[in-house]
Amino acid sequence: MRRTGLRLRITLLVVAYMLLLSLAVVYHGNVVNERAEKLVWTSLLQSELDHYLRRAAEDPDYRWRDTEDVALYGEPGATVPARLARLSPGIHDEVRVDGGQRVALVRDVDGRRLVLTLDITEFEQREQHLTVLMAGSALGGLLIAGLLVAWGLGRLVKPLADLARDIAALRPDRGGQRVAVGRRASSELVVISDAVNDYLARNERFVERERAFIDSSSHELRTPVAVIAGASELALDQPGTPDAVRNQLSRILRTARGVEQLLSLLLVLAKDPQRLAQVSDQFRLDQLLPEIVDDHLHLCADKDLELDVRPLPACELLAPLAIVQAAIGNLLRNAIENSDRGTISIALERGGVVVIEDPGHGMSPEEISIIYARMARGGDGGRNGSGIGLDLIARLCEHLGWRLEIEPRTPRGTRVTLDLGPALAGS
Repeated sequence: MRRTGLRLRITLLVVAYMLLLSLAVVYHGNVVNERAEKLVWTSLLQSELDHYLRRAAEDPDYRWRDTEDVALYGEPGATVPARLARLSPGIHDEVRVDGGQRVALVRDVDGRRLVLTLDITEFEQREQHLTVLMAGSALGGLLIAGLLVAWGLGRLVKPLADLARDIAALRPDRGGQRVAVGRRASSELVVISDAVNDYLARNERFVERERAFIDSSSHELRTPVAVIAGASELALDQPGTPDAVRNQLSRILRTARGVEQLLSLLLVLAKDPQRLAQVSDQFRLDQLLPEIVDDHLHLCADKDLELDVRPLPACELLAPLAIVQAAIGNLLRNAIENSDRGTISIALERGGVVVIEDPGHGMSPEEISIIYARMARGGDGGRNGSGIGLDLIARLCEHLGWRLEIEPRTPRGTRVTLDLGPALAGS
């Protein structure tokens, strides 16, 4: 979702406030104007009508004479237009008579109705022109104010935008990075930049400690494990070794190989995914899968299990070979160790998708949800004594952009899907 900038938000808010304020001023001005007009018309027409009535009382032969703007209806022998005759006593504004607008004062006197009108057509036209002029001035003022506010906010927000750009340009793999603000920056920006720089310094020290730990752990742990594995292999090659001792040596060798594999996986998690491309291998997954299956056949020796490898389409990957071997191998190991009898099928679908289906004990949707929850918080997501936990495999998949799904089969068993599509060569 595209987000609007702080400058635009404040500008729109200020313009909206000024627009509401202008509308309120125009509304109240219009109300005051209408009331003032009504008072003026009432005072003017009442004084004219009162003057006429006094003259008529003093001189029975006195007759009203209409002017260009003022007309009286209702004298003896004169008819009142139907539009005016329907009006109630009082003052009436903007009454249409003979194509013009008039103000009418209606009064009943001695059983007859008098209607005194004032032509305000020209006045109303000027008032409309003035209203249009005021509206145009208000809109022009809003436009100018909006531009001035946007310009002022641009200057005000620019240091913040520059700071945000500098923060966005920071790279986690570079040391000695800092953000800086200008001399005219506000105190708030100085606080933000100091906090960011302090965080960068602490993060650098943390990264250095972590890198030193990883380097030392990689060397110090791999060396003794390699010695144990090598010694176990040499001991197994010695003739005359008792079967009981040979079994223990084989167990030691398998455990050492598993620890070596675990160390490789943990080191991959400690590296930036973008840098893993530098140590990736290009290989054929359709050729690798049968080798992984052959390496796990010995686990089916004491079980009524068969490993069925479906026809494999050609698939070339660009990924760390050891990691792919470990991920698929441990998924296959989990399927074997959680099954007693039947057939475990291994298939390779188009797009680098590996599917392993086992006839094992099966898992309900609730149990699978529990596994996903454990994987999400980095807990034990299906680890056993001889394999690597599903939680670690899931974290590796997330780290490398792969996708791991687990779902129950009907009536029993489990289907595991490992999507290696992002690692396809040429993708």
